[in-house]
Order: sequence, then C-alpha cells, then structure tokens
Amino acid sequence: MRKSKLESYEAILEALSEKPLEIDSLSYRLNGNCGIIKERLGFLVENRLVEKRLIGKKRLFAITERGEAVFRTLSLQKRLEKLKVTVRAISENPELVSTSPKTERNTR
Repeated sequence: MRKSKLESYEAILEALSEKPLEIDSLSYRLNGNCGIIKERLGFLVENRLVEKRLIGKKRLFAITERGEAVFRTLSLQKRLEKLKVTVRAISENPELVSTSPKTERNTR
C-alpha cells in the first residue's frame, strides 16, 4: 500500500532527526522514489521544517527546530492513538488483564 503524504513527511522527518542526509541517501533509506522524495522535501523546506545545507559539493537536508517539534507532535499523536485502542480493548474485555497477587494485596 502506498504511503499518504503525511506518512511520507513523517518518515522524512524521522530519518532527518537522526542526521542530515542527501536526497539519494534519504530515498534509499525510505525505499522511495527520488522524484517524490524531492517533491516532499520541497514542501518541508518551504514550510521551514527542513533546511538545505551545502557542505562542499554535497547538498544535505537537515531537520529544523520547528521540524523537530512537528515530528515529536506526530509521534505523540501516534502513541496516543495506540493507547486509545489498547484502553478500549481492555475496557471491552476486562479478562485480558490479569491481576497479580501483589496487586491484590495492595487493594485490601
């Protein structure tokens, strides 16, 4: 299944949060098409989430502070969504949660 634009942006931000990369390296890392990665990077640069850095002859892309903040927010949102699903499953099926003797002692 193809990634949505938002998923592509998030994957790029995640990769760049580790270290600045060239388009080719980013494309290889994300297993994506260079043209699409370049297009997505253009949007991220335009919105100041990513910046271009020229180091010698290399053109690297690096995440900005603003990009880090957006990436952290997207990651948090994903974790909260997973937590919501887990809590719903537990509330619908309380038998999924086993009580340990330690827990029972503390409730007396």
